[in-house]
Amino acid sequence: MSAPARDGHRLAKDSLGLSQIIASTLANIAPAMSFFFGFGLIVSGAGVGAPLTILTAMVVILFLTNTLAEFSKYRPSTGSFVTFIGMSFGPFAGAAASIFVVVGYCIAASSVVVIAGGWAASTLQLFLGINVPWQVLSIIVTGIVGLLVSRGISLSTTWAAIFFYFELILLLIGAVIMLWVNRATLSWQPLMFSSITGGWKGIGLGFPLAIYLFIGWENSAMLAEETTNPRRNVPRALITGTLAIGILYMFLAFATENAFKNNLAAISASTIPFVDAFKASAAGLLIVAYIAGVTSIFSSLIGLTNAQARILFSSSREGLLPTFFGKIHPQHKTPHTAMWTYILVALAIVLVFGYAYNIDPVTLFGDTGTLGTIPVIVTYLLTNLALPVYMLRYHREDFSPIKHLILPLLGTGAMLFPLWGLVQPGQPYPFNLYPKLALALLIFSVIYGAILAKRNPDLVQRIGSYVADEEY
Repeated sequence: MSAPARDGHRLAKDSLGLSQIIASTLANIAPAMSFFFGFGLIVSGAGVGAPLTILTAMVVILFLTNTLAEFSKYRPSTGSFVTFIGMSFGPFAGAAASIFVVVGYCIAASSVVVIAGGWAASTLQLFLGINVPWQVLSIIVTGIVGLLVSRGISLSTTWAAIFFYFELILLLIGAVIMLWVNRATLSWQPLMFSSITGGWKGIGLGFPLAIYLFIGWENSAMLAEETTNPRRNVPRALITGTLAIGILYMFLAFATENAFKNNLAAISASTIPFVDAFKASAAGLLIVAYIAGVTSIFSSLIGLTNAQARILFSSSREGLLPTFFGKIHPQHKTPHTAMWTYILVALAIVLVFGYAYNIDPVTLFGDTGTLGTIPVIVTYLLTNLALPVYMLRYHREDFSPIKHLILPLLGTGAMLFPLWGLVQPGQPYPFNLYPKLALALLIFSVIYGAILAKRNPDLVQRIGSYVADEEY
């Protein structure tokens, strides 16, 4: 069925173990960065019961991890979503997905690039009195990350893990301090359904933002080719990472809300509730929160560049995108061309809008994060729908109605809520433009896929031809 892989087009096999791809996934999610900028908005929609909205989001993401885990058991691939969609629905769909999801990921990555510069600039100004333009710091961070990821997957993943675990320790220290300082007034109110504003409607209002906290959960699937025993380790990493990050978010949310004495108005009015809560609890240790933010953003940029640029590389290697992006470094065995292209385009988006439109880092973070998330969530939906088709086409004897049909359909239905939250009419400018831009990208991707599939009938053999653990 599959065309044989060509020598010289493979990444470094067996470079990563289970613990490393879990760490890379958690680093990509970046709990400090995501929680800092997302939690206040979730509270404004769901109320003090916001931790339960996060719990609901975790359950929905677990539906998606089931889909990606099942695909990875049968066809572990660096191409991830693109490979799975292409093998299920044909080369036309795979080619369209390659454009759609790569552009979406790249736009979303620019949100991390911009906040890297913005947060670093704020940290230097607040604690050292040094004023460095955030644009300059974004360029510096991008250059460091680009050099690091291009020099080896093991090296860069190790550094991502170091930064993540340092970030994790700082977050836990901050949360424990907040709980200890406010121990006399601790309440279980954040974990009660009655604390959700408007009940299930409140969960729905905060749900799209809660889903955003988990973006990056799919990281390990894209590292399959460099992972030992990917059919076992990738599914384990997907599930472990999702559970770990969900539990962490709920703990941070519980501590933050108790530090605010569960005051909904005060939490909603705070731009970064965790930082403000920590400042009120232990002002002298505020630098802990800021350093956690710095390490979180840096590790996220390493993790996402490593993983998401590999979809660009894989799509090029299989003939879905120009061959330029499919080059592998002869010494480091990294897809260096795809990685540099990916991260530099993300930086270019930041600099163009940061300079030309004079948008501040926090606002640009929200803009690019929102726009980039729309194609990503649509891709999640398509991958869920692809699983039963793939199993019936290639592994009918193993088809399970629960794992391969019911759970994917439940995940698809649940993901419609955050998607609707991102595209619903009546949103303020510029958010009202983003659904139109995403639709334009989708139309362009479909046209591209149709033309490419017609011109290259052999694509049907090339999609999925690079199986992560095949002998070569």
